[in-house]
Amino acid sequence: MTEHPTSHEGRQPLAARPQERARPRQEAAAGLPSDVPAQPGGPADRTATAPGTDATVPNGTSGTSRTSSAPGTPGTPGAPAESAGPAAGPAPGPAAGPVGGGGAPGAVAVAVAAQSPGAGRGPEGAARREGERLRFVGAATRRIARGLDLDEIVLGLCRATVPTFSDEILVYLRDPLPVGDERPVAPFVLRLRRTDRLRLSELEGEELVLVPDPDPTPAAELCEVRSGGALAEVLRGVRPVFGDSAAAKTALTELLGPEHPLPGGLRAILAPLRGRRRVIGAAVFLRRPERAGFEPNDLLVAAQLATHTALGIDKAVLYGREAYIADELQRTMLPDSLPQPTGVRLASRYLPAAETARVGGDWYDAIPLPGSRVALVVGDVMGHSMTSAAIMGQLRTTAQTLAGLDLPPQEVLHHLDEQAQRLGENRMATCMYAVYDPVSHRITVANAGHPPPILLHLGGRAEVLRVPPGAPIGVGGVDFEAVELDAPAGATLLLYTDGLVESRLRDVWTGIEQLRERLAATAQLTGPDHSPPLEALCDDVLDMLGPGDRDDDIALLAARFEGIAPSDVAYWFLEPEDAAPGRARRLARRALARWDLEELTDSVELLISEVVTNAVRYAERPVTLRLLKTDVLRCEVGDDSPQLPRQRRARDTDEGGRGLFLVNRLARRWGATRLSGGKVVWFELATRG
Repeated sequence: MTEHPTSHEGRQPLAARPQERARPRQEAAAGLPSDVPAQPGGPADRTATAPGTDATVPNGTSGTSRTSSAPGTPGTPGAPAESAGPAAGPAPGPAAGPVGGGGAPGAVAVAVAAQSPGAGRGPEGAARREGERLRFVGAATRRIARGLDLDEIVLGLCRATVPTFSDEILVYLRDPLPVGDERPVAPFVLRLRRTDRLRLSELEGEELVLVPDPDPTPAAELCEVRSGGALAEVLRGVRPVFGDSAAAKTALTELLGPEHPLPGGLRAILAPLRGRRRVIGAAVFLRRPERAGFEPNDLLVAAQLATHTALGIDKAVLYGREAYIADELQRTMLPDSLPQPTGVRLASRYLPAAETARVGGDWYDAIPLPGSRVALVVGDVMGHSMTSAAIMGQLRTTAQTLAGLDLPPQEVLHHLDEQAQRLGENRMATCMYAVYDPVSHRITVANAGHPPPILLHLGGRAEVLRVPPGAPIGVGGVDFEAVELDAPAGATLLLYTDGLVESRLRDVWTGIEQLRERLAATAQLTGPDHSPPLEALCDDVLDMLGPGDRDDDIALLAARFEGIAPSDVAYWFLEPEDAAPGRARRLARRALARWDLEELTDSVELLISEVVTNAVRYAERPVTLRLLKTDVLRCEVGDDSPQLPRQRRARDTDEGGRGLFLVNRLARRWGATRLSGGKVVWFELATRG
């Protein structure tokens, strides 16, 4: 994307004014204090006069820039470059400060003064130039240091040097950039990352301004550094060199490409960019023939600018890699998508505390359980670090494993508490664990120091559920208590972390009451007979957060209870005897006839016969058979044997081993889940429509 340097946050370029309006009005127009450091080539409190005129050039700049990236993308030599005039918006990053193209005082004055052969001669002029050079380096390095990412740092270098130090700059960076101690990828390739260029317009009356240059110096976008070549030698030397030296001429030809020679009269400095361990790029500073050439001290300026830029890029790349790893760690430890269990609809939200610190310990989960039930989990590990995220991942994995064992909610929290203590000292977290049964329309909830859930009823009434608070996970030696509550159809359960209701501006109970009122107000908008849309409800809840309310991560899980009507459920007990499969087929046939699903009779009888036969073979207590009719037909067969069935390929001489093969071929889905007192084998068939 092409970016354009601007003058003082988008102000119009300042024209030259008569001498009597010099300093006070220039500083007022630039919006800068009078003590801003000056730039090399002219003092900050003065303006330069072009030869043969009495026009004073104020401190203001404006121009254009070109960004080079991959071929064929905007801002590359192969794509149309954008340009902007004086009305261009402000550059990204911090406000333009006391540096070059960002609105530096004396920027244009320096450029004009450099063209005056008699400017700054004598000991006083040399001392003044040296002082201004030091002040410029300080201001420029501060401008570069303000960048947080790679593009901002490169942009800071360009804005700091054009046009104050050079008329044009080309920045090449290694592609790809090595990160930390990793070994660079061969071959050594440099890619043109950015080029900025401004020029002075012709004198028109008393006005002299910087304008966009439509013809930037052509340069190759990619350059492969040949081992032993002139460019490799200059980069290996690290020190900046003048472009008119023999080694630099050959190196510049290699860098810019033989088909892009430098125009005659251009003065150049080639400065390698060396990070902490290796050379990561190069910067080329260019001056036009009408401007004074580079001095030996300018090599020191270029060296300092290149060093600060390279170290900043090194840190930005390393920080970017760490932020990427942390973000991936957090993202992969949260569910990619929520399941769609029978009888309940789910929606979730996760918001980090800040975009620059996306790592935290908040999590949510929805885990399908046997019997069409679903476990709803929300937790919050104390702290905001990669350690917190790692602990969160371990606790979430443990919770999923315990849920698969179909343990009661209080037992799940007890085992999570033990796991947190095994992870080390001060590994504490809060957690809410709830199990919803759509058949009984009940929900069982256990709490470990977490904010209480809120239940929004169909009529619009919102209530904070009375759940025993419990102690946080990791305290140890605490018994957790579970309560069973009604979960009527159409109601919505909201589980959340404390980041939603607690901040520096309000305590947790005030936030909970505000959340309850917000839910009730939202429900009133849809009327007493309709529940608010679930996704819109989550968005509306997050809209209650005002400025200063985001002190912590936020995890939100909303569950809309739909349930399964009793008329759509059929449940039987079968004695573990040889006649059980036949009786199961007859019972299933009657239920299908009652539900007008006779077309599934043959498939259901065959599959039930196979599953019940396998259960009776190992069971010692009565076998359970349950049919559920929702958008699919679900059959569940439970027994007291913990051994899970496994599908295998039967040989021609085997008498058994083909039952699960038939189930796998005929059923839409099937599975087996181990319970605390046995197992459940289930399968689903699609209904018509």
